[in-house]
Order: sequence, then structure tokens, then C-alpha cells
Amino acid sequence: MKRSVVNSGFLPPKEEKPTMMVGSLGRSPVRSSVGYNADYLFRRLGLPRYAEVDSELIFRLADRFAPEGPIDQEGLKKALALCRGQMSAVLTSRLDPGTITVLKGNKPLCLRIHRQHRVVLYASDDAFIDFAVVNEKGWRELEVPPMTMLTIRHEDVRAIENSEFRFIPQERKGTS
Repeated sequence: MKRSVVNSGFLPPKEEKPTMMVGSLGRSPVRSSVGYNADYLFRRLGLPRYAEVDSELIFRLADRFAPEGPIDQEGLKKALALCRGQMSAVLTSRLDPGTITVLKGNKPLCLRIHRQHRVVLYASDDAFIDFAVVNEKGWRELEVPPMTMLTIRHEDVRAIENSEFRFIPQERKGTS
């Protein structure tokens, strides 16, 4: 697989914690999540916890539903329905690295795909991607509505599966 060259060392758009994730399929970490009931769900579901970040919850839920290989999408959707807060995420199972799962919730998540290179780029703002691939041809925006789960497989990036997922969208009191 040919990899695209991307720019680095740029001034990002204004954002408190800007993120730019560039990944080929199978190398995609969580983008962003804020689970306001993460502590409760770790205890209730008996999930191991090693970091004091709420995004670990999404990894643990996905791990629970991928014990032998691919992530069980229906099981993950049922577990996500228990979550309260804000999230958008991109993740994969190490046991199925050719498949990525995209969770477009209520946090910003911009996606572009290059079908020839079989690469998906994602970031919290389009400006990051625009800068990274400024002179590259062949990138197409993936328009994903909120509350959508995508499944993208490396062997056929044209066959993107999408379905609805639910969680309890909520902002912290006192924030805009």
C-alpha cells in the first residue's frame, strides 16, 4: 500500500486541545470522548481501568465485544447506549486490524478517504486535513451524520457500512 506524505509543523485552527490523527486502516486510536458516567460504568460493568481518562471506557467496551477478532458491532452499540456525555471516536481491534469502526457522536470529527491509497484521515477540524493534503488529489470527504457508526474494511474501502448508534448526549453544566 502506498502511503501519502503529510505536512507537519503547522499552526492549527483555534481549539483548546487540537488533534490531528492521520491513519491508515488498522492504525487508528480514539479521537475524542468525554464520558460523564465513565467511573460508574467501569465499576458497574467490571471493566479493568489503567488510565484516568474517560476515553479508556470506549476501548474497554470495544475490547469486551472483540474477544476473538472483529468488534461485535451490535454488542458495542448496546454498551454505548449506557454512556452519557460527548463522544466521537475511531478505533480498531488488534485482532482485526484491517477494519476500523468510526463513532460519530456529538463531538467534531471530520473524515476524508482516499480510495486508491486505501487511507482514511480524520481530525477534529477540516483545516487540519486541508493542510496535510494540500497538494494531494483523490481525497473525498466522508459526510457522516451525528449518531452514526461506520465500519470501513481495508480490503474494500468502497463498501462502507453505516448504522445508527445511541448514547446519552450531554454537556457538563456551566459549559457552552
